[in-house]
Amino acid sequence: MSCTIDKILTDARTLLERLKEHDTAAESLIDQSAVLHRRVAAMREAGAGCAEQGPGVAAERPDPSRLRPHVVLAQENTQIRDLQQENRELWVSLEEHQDALELIMSKYRKQMLQLLEGRKGEDAEPALKAHQANSVEIESQIDRICEMGEVMRKAVQVDDDQFFKVQEKLAQLELENKELRELLSISKESFEVGREDLPD
Repeated sequence: MSCTIDKILTDARTLLERLKEHDTAAESLIDQSAVLHRRVAAMREAGAGCAEQGPGVAAERPDPSRLRPHVVLAQENTQIRDLQQENRELWVSLEEHQDALELIMSKYRKQMLQLLEGRKGEDAEPALKAHQANSVEIESQIDRICEMGEVMRKAVQVDDDQFFKVQEKLAQLELENKELRELLSISKESFEVGREDLPD
């Protein structure tokens, strides 16, 4: 099966379009990770603000069980897991595209060498220049793919870290909720005992 320069260039253009699509998908994923990070940071600030207000304000606030922070955190956990899965899928797709690009490059080089060997010296000059130009462009795309891969690795790591932090925060809130309930129960009991001790 003979492979012409036009076929090789068409394949290279198709691959370039696919790489651009994956680049767009990676940027979208990075944006989603940033939004999720901001939401988790806002939840942390809200938790810190509640802790700084002290016990006097706690009495004015509604029952903490009604706020249901664990429901919000569970939703965040689901989103984090979805993002992690999407990161893994994009990573696999990126590796497949890198392999395909390497295969195309090797076939391209082989065909170019065959073409150059079959032509006269003066006819080989333009084809050689075209080969060099395409090689530079494809190497630039490979570098970009590697950079995207590194960004995706970091995004996966950040997502994993955020997931564990959210899990830790959920456990902390549940423990705090339990302690507050115990304190409320003790307070009610002491109030009732105090009322019983008062003279009629």
